[in-house]
Amino acid sequence: MEIRIGIANTGRELNFETSEPADAVKKSVATALDAGATHVSFTDSKGNSYIVPTTGIAYIELGTEESRRVGFVA
Repeated sequence: MEIRIGIANTGRELNFETSEPADAVKKSVATALDAGATHVSFTDSKGNSYIVPTTGIAYIELGTEESRRVGFVA
């Protein structure tokens, strides 16, 4: 699943692929925001870790979990 995170006062966004389900990502972000945590962390499909400050999150876009189709559709 692809995740795009917009960070306030920054012209670029953080974009990466993760193997975590969308519900788990939503729950971890919501829990961090509700608890007043200073940051939320993510791990991509290659094993890289990202730590994002919660005060700087402008938006989070979660892609679909289904794999891309190959071939032609009639």
